[in-house]
Order: sequence, then C-alpha cells, then structure tokens
Amino acid sequence: MTPLSLTLGYMPGGTPAKWARIWAQRHPDVLLDLHPVAAADAADAVRSGTVDVTLLRLPTDTTGLAVIPLYEETTVAVVPTDHVFAAADEITAADLDGEPTLVPLDNVVEWSAGNPVEHRPETTADAIELVAAGMGALVVPQSLARLHHRKDLTYRPITDAPTCPVAIAFPEGTPSELVEEFIGIVRGRKPNSSRGQTQPAPKRTAREKTLAKQAARAAAGKVARKPVKRGKR
Repeated sequence: MTPLSLTLGYMPGGTPAKWARIWAQRHPDVLLDLHPVAAADAADAVRSGTVDVTLLRLPTDTTGLAVIPLYEETTVAVVPTDHVFAAADEITAADLDGEPTLVPLDNVVEWSAGNPVEHRPETTADAIELVAAGMGALVVPQSLARLHHRKDLTYRPITDAPTCPVAIAFPEGTPSELVEEFIGIVRGRKPNSSRGQTQPAPKRTAREKTLAKQAARAAAGKVARKPVKRGKR
C-alpha cells in the first residue's frame, strides 16, 4: 500500500519550515514532501499535478487555481556594503533615481525604479554576483535578499515601493482532506478544531444518559445525608 503524502511546492525565498514542523507533529504517518519550484513555474506545477499545493508570488496567472493570500513582503534594494545607501536605515524610490538597477529574467517584483541596466542577468543569483561587482543595485522581496545574503552585500527597505504578496494555491474545487489540513496549519488552526471551530461533543447513548442520571442522584443523596459538623461547646 502506497503511504499517504502531500507535496508542497515553494518558490525561492519561501519559508515552509514552520508549517512542515507542525505537520510532522500532527501527522507523523503522512509525508509532507517539500518540492522547490521556480517562481515563474509555481502555478503550473499545481496545474500539472507536480505538487498538490504551492507557495507562490503574486501577481501571476492563477487560472484554474484557488488562491489564499498569506502575507506581503517588504521590497528592498540590495547594494554593496560600501554603497551610500548602506549609511541609511531605509531609502525611497527617489533615492534610486539615476542609480543603475539590475533586472534579472526571473524578476518577481512588478515595479521598476532607478535606471535599469540593459543587460538582464539570467537569474537573481546571477544578478547578486553583478551587484557585488558594482554593476548596480537589485530590487527584490526581502526574503530573496536574505536567501542570497553575502558579507559584502547589504539591503535597505524601499519605503514607497509596493509590497510583494505571497499566497498559497491549489486546484479549484473542494480541496482534498490533506490540502484542507495544510491550509488549516497555515492559517493557525488548532489541532482540535475543524475549519477554526471546536468539534461538537459526541452524543451520548440512552444507557450513558441513564447512568449519568443515576450517578447524579447518588451524589445528591450523599450530600443530603452528610452529617453537619457541630462546633465545640
């Protein structure tokens, strides 16, 4: 018999570790298979059945998928540690005016600023190498800046840049029990709840009700017959 499992896709910068840990605690007999996917391929991975549910970045084509928004990431600029931006706690879009900016082909930020460099690196990882070489700044979600952290680079939040939404997606229609359980974990649902509500107590049988009544009457009789302690004279 094939063991039960749920395949979770996650894009670069996605952090499913907390949910995976909770899943393992609650369902040790059901494997949660973590499957990395490129940001541009996350939705297709669900549609093709490669994964059952996935973390993805919005906006993207979600045709045929049910989508639940999770959180929004801060947009940051990655620069060398000796860059003028490193002296500030945060920057604005105006600070990027005239600044060379790298836009990789796998760019996930639907916003542009600065002066885009004509050459487009293949990946964000390639762009990071060019940032370190002094070729320009890179605008990414904060999680990607952390993912590609280097000692010679730093990043600063861009206060007026749009945020980068993150969601989970699964096939449209009624989700499977395993997908529904994963959604509950993501939403913080407690182990003893169902869709966020406490499970109703099971109904007692007629015999259980009779025994309960008899126990209650017996307890009441004992209380009634209990002698009253008299104080010392």
